[in-house]
Order: sequence, then structure tokens, then C-alpha cells
Amino acid sequence: MKFENAYFEGAAGTSAQLPESTMPEVVFAGRSNVGKSSLINKILNRKSLARVSSQPGKTATINFYNLDGARLVDLPGYGFAKVSADEKKRWAELIDGYFEQERDLRLVVLLIDSRHAPSKDDLTMLNYLIECEFPMIIVLTKIDKLKQTERKKRLAAFPDELDVDAEHMMPFSAETGEGAEQLRALIAECMSDEEE
Repeated sequence: MKFENAYFEGAAGTSAQLPESTMPEVVFAGRSNVGKSSLINKILNRKSLARVSSQPGKTATINFYNLDGARLVDLPGYGFAKVSADEKKRWAELIDGYFEQERDLRLVVLLIDSRHAPSKDDLTMLNYLIECEFPMIIVLTKIDKLKQTERKKRLAAFPDELDVDAEHMMPFSAETGEGAEQLRALIAECMSDEEE
């Protein structure tokens, strides 16, 4: 699987605009400003395929990237307070619409900022994914921003805070590339697995 061959396929602003599921999909979910676009660019070895915004809550669509006959799906970031109630409602309809469709969903990558305890929204999303029994990995972003002692402390705290085994978590840095190779390998493995 050649990650650098990925290209932007399209965006959906409502569930009616979602493309049909015709290939395996890996989904990226996380709070606004958690570093989803930076992570996607890093694993695809691209500078700006996924647009990085300095303004949280900017991605208001589900973005689809084609990757050698598979899809990477970038969900809008959740939990951004300054978005109107109508916009939040539209996002919820869009995200629910995506997950409720029959899709060839191989993996959900849930991004959580390693510097902070998970937010209420992070826990809500995590519980939803567990309830739906989606295959999942938790990626702890911005790990390079932590000093060694703080890093150890946060990595030790996450399994309790999330009530998830540490083996389902992966530290990641879009700056240093830590975790990028492991994530690429995991995505490639999921995409090549035939459905049970």
C-alpha cells in the first residue's frame, strides 16, 4: 500500500451526500484541534493534502481520501464550543449518518491529546465506539510536547482514565514522526484483512 499515492476524493456536508461504501475504510475521529489533519498528512507523507487549520472547528465536512483502493475518512472535530447549536446538530446528523450506514469499516482511529486527561466528549465518543463494537485504536497525539516525566505520567494515567488496555493506545507525534510507521502498518494490515 503506497500511502503517498493518496488523493482527496470528496467531501460530504450532510448524510445524504455520503458516497456509497465500495471499499474498506479507516476512520479518523477526535476533538477539534487534536491534530487530525497533521496526523493524516504525516502518515501519507504529504505536506498539505488534509488542510491544517489554526482555527478549531473549521472542518465541517466528512472528507474522503482514496488510498490504493481503500478510503481514509476524516470526520469533523467534535467539542468545539464556539460553533452554533444548528451547526453542532448538523455535525451530529452527519457523523451519526456515517456510522449508521452499512460501511466496510475496518478501523476507527480515535485521536486524544496526550497532554490532557480525556474530555467528556472524548469519553462519549469512546463509549459510542465500544458500544458499536467498532475495531479501534486510540492515538495519543502531540506526545512530543511533553517532557519525559510528564509523558510517563500521562501514559500511565490514560488506561485508567479511558478504561482501556494500554495495548490499544499508541503515542504519536506529527512533528517527530513517532508512531507514524506503526500506524501505517496497522492501517495496511486492516485494509488487507478480508471481512470475516
